[in-house]
Amino acid sequence: MATIFHPRPNYMPAETTRHHASASLYIVPVARFLFSLIFVLAGVNHFSSGSIAYAASQGIPMADIVVPVSGVIALIGGLSVMTGFHARVGAVLLLIFLVPVTILMHNFWDIADPQMAQMQMSNFLKNLSLIGAALGFTFYGAGPVSVDNHMAKRRTRR
Repeated sequence: MATIFHPRPNYMPAETTRHHASASLYIVPVARFLFSLIFVLAGVNHFSSGSIAYAASQGIPMADIVVPVSGVIALIGGLSVMTGFHARVGAVLLLIFLVPVTILMHNFWDIADPQMAQMQMSNFLKNLSLIGAALGFTFYGAGPVSVDNHMAKRRTRR
């Protein structure tokens, strides 16, 4: 994947002080960790019989196969973004996971019970936010403190 090099990286404002710069470098890995944690935990949970049964009750075809596969996608994507190792690829995996899950599992527009519809709408909107964050990681990558950045620096030194 092509990388655009800037004299001043886009994650570092021009007016940043030295102290502020070193502290702000660690905000991105914390953000990656917090963003990815839901996918790592949910990915592991996709192997439980309860998750498979719930998906089947929601009309997901071949839930006994689809749910564990989606768990693997969420787990790999989450770990990739969390560690900053091939984070763009991991973010794309999370998009592949999120888009169908958001539409198929959180279809609040088809639910008659107002309380359940509200809960599913909240989950739908949460997933839209996660899709937005995944798009950001897809475009910007893992950030300054990451395995990807470390590997890119090693390649440019040679």
